[in-house]
Amino acid sequence: MLAFLQFTIVLDFMVLSPLGAILMPALSITPKMFGLVVSVYAISAAVSGVLAAGFADRYDRKKFLLFFYGGFLLGTLLCGLAPTYPALLAARIVTGLFGGVVGAAAFAIVADTFPLAMRGRVMGLIMTAFGASQVLGIPIGIFLATHYGWHAPFLMIAGVGLAVGAVIVARMQPVDAHLAKTQHQSPVQHLWKTGTSPRYWVGFLATMLLATGGFMMMPFASAFTVNNQHIALDRLPLVYAITGVCSMILGPLIGRLSDRFGKFATFCYASIGAIVIILYYTQLSDAPLWELIVISIAMFATITGRMASAGALTSAVPAPQDRGAYMSISSSLQQLAGGIAAFLAGLIVYQGPSGRIEHYPWLGFVVCASTVVAMWLMYRVHRLVAEPIASDRPSAA
Repeated sequence: MLAFLQFTIVLDFMVLSPLGAILMPALSITPKMFGLVVSVYAISAAVSGVLAAGFADRYDRKKFLLFFYGGFLLGTLLCGLAPTYPALLAARIVTGLFGGVVGAAAFAIVADTFPLAMRGRVMGLIMTAFGASQVLGIPIGIFLATHYGWHAPFLMIAGVGLAVGAVIVARMQPVDAHLAKTQHQSPVQHLWKTGTSPRYWVGFLATMLLATGGFMMMPFASAFTVNNQHIALDRLPLVYAITGVCSMILGPLIGRLSDRFGKFATFCYASIGAIVIILYYTQLSDAPLWELIVISIAMFATITGRMASAGALTSAVPAPQDRGAYMSISSSLQQLAGGIAAFLAGLIVYQGPSGRIEHYPWLGFVVCASTVVAMWLMYRVHRLVAEPIASDRPSAA
């Protein structure tokens, strides 16, 4: 259920960029205005994550999830009904305000429901949402937009999401064990306590750094493939489709490996593999299509390995009564770090007169350096998880 829910969240975010070629002339807007439509989602999601953190552990997590998922579906429906650019911009803000909290609530449910020994495979299964959105969601969304207008993909997502929400209402059991440890603090105090905990900041920093690599490289990946590798634009869907199918298969397998051989060990192996692939990929020139497909599959495999193992490991950092707030703050910081990373990437690379993306190897070096630092931070998390949480230790008495 959570994997299907995550699929709708990811698809709503990813489908907007390919719609740019249709949406800009339809609304008579500039690329800068379209970029604002994309960015307001991340900004509002980051803000809402912090605002919701103080309340995240005061309610049944199922009800908390459904409240924000309902708001997300409302925002998506408003996108599908928006007649003008200002209306679409407002709808994206609403979607981000609610959608930014849904992922954090889902991961809190995973941590509450599954023991640490099983969380790797669960995270790996949820990660299949990214592959499914590439294989199923984006092609269907583009088809609907081409034949029925740019509103159609949003209406499709709202319809699918409504069905997912109905299944969760009917089938998911209450997730309220954390309420046994009564919160005597106000929401503001709970937010402050969780956000300023030295123990939690190690996990926050590790999660923030994980977001930088994808946000730095992915926005320019298609342009690099087309202009530097000279792969025809109409062949890109084939690359995404094959990569997505492989990601859906590899996600659960890598998650199981992390449970069997250790989350931190899996994270390290995946990080080392990512460094090797990134250094090779960013130096490529005029590679054949089959080689780019193989590289893309390998790169997504390392991304899945890092995200699934890191998500499982960091989920063990907070105390049960702080998990909702911790996940909300972590999600907000991840959005913020991703936005900063994308901005910095735009300062590093540029498009030359011939259309080539220049300084892309420099971007690879920066991403590799951040990966090494993330490995050190994740080692700190690994050591931290092995220690008992202070609030759970027996008192001297």
